Amino acid sequence: MQVDRRTMMAGAVATIVAAPVLAKARMASSGGWYDRAIVIDALGGLGDPYGPDDAIRLSDRAWAEMAASGVTVLRDTVMPVGNVPDPWAAYQKDMGIKQQVLAANPDRLILVRTAADILKAKREKKFGVVIGTQDTSMIGGDLDRLAQMKKDGVMTVQLTYNNGNLAGDGSLEPRNGGLTKLGKATIDRIEKERLLLDLSHGGARTMAEAAAYAKRPLVISHTGARALADHPRNTSDETIKAVADKGGVVGVYFMPFLTLDSHPKGSDLVAHIEHVANVAGEDHVGLGSDNGVLPQDTGPEATRKLNEWAKQRMDAGIAAPGEGLNVWPMVADYNSVDRYRRLASDLQKRGWTEARLDKLFGGNFLRVYRDAWNG
Repeated sequence: MQVDRRTMMAGAVATIVAAPVLAKARMASSGGWYDRAIVIDALGGLGDPYGPDDAIRLSDRAWAEMAASGVTVLRDTVMPVGNVPDPWAAYQKDMGIKQQVLAANPDRLILVRTAADILKAKREKKFGVVIGTQDTSMIGGDLDRLAQMKKDGVMTVQLTYNNGNLAGDGSLEPRNGGLTKLGKATIDRIEKERLLLDLSHGGARTMAEAAAYAKRPLVISHTGARALADHPRNTSDETIKAVADKGGVVGVYFMPFLTLDSHPKGSDLVAHIEHVANVAGEDHVGLGSDNGVLPQDTGPEATRKLNEWAKQRMDAGIAAPGEGLNVWPMVADYNSVDRYRRLASDLQKRGWTEARLDKLFGGNFLRVYRDAWNG
């Protein structure tokens, strides 16, 4: 199956990792809180590491492992990101591929346009897919494109990626110039179209100004707490609180930026989750792994592909500090099919109630999706 750069990494599943964990996940799926919950990964990648590159039908093996993960919904990214030569053409090409994949898997995948679609996915034991952008480079000054993108199936729009665009500065732009006039107009149109605004990857000033300007609930789908790791991809407590005050949600990622040495442990992920929950409140924290539901292979061939991908990002000027050769975009302690289930168990051991876990693992994003999409 054709995949984008995120899905290539997120979907590379190691047989030696996946097989035994898959068996355990199946054994654990006989009931309990987790299996009843709506589980939403607010930013990841959908892909099949077992099928050929040109396949659009999910392989049985990939589907079995996706189902075993217990995830109800994943937000997938429609490319491009960054200031590529013809971003609208690149968007149309990638959107076409995603539509083909959805059409080839009607018994397994549901395109999510409403909160009701998420409940349907859970009820029918299917996998919900929310399509969103991680940039507005494909929109630029032609805000009417947002209406077309919604017709195509896009439901979330991220304002910037790591570098600057016409809407504002991303997290790596040294000038930190903030939100532009066009950026404000873009937010207005996003909200008018009943799409969900995402501030991930934004520069500190851009995120702060956009959170203050937005009139509807918004999200930072995948980030960490800058108070714990002073990294440009992480978010200040002030902006976390500002998003929460608008009724929004901040998703915590499973990424190297949780620590400054690029090798976070499971305890670091837990610390960021609990910090965001304390700052924003338990109604405004969620998960946006920036991985995918399948674990990552770390064998020799996967390492070669990782380093090729990392070099491409560095050469394109979109790699964040801490990215580099042999740096895996994940939290190794949770690199398994049952990562979400194990994280829930670890949080329960720290005193998290099932009601609080319900909010973190999906309830909060389900609410903000309903609020943003009007149903």
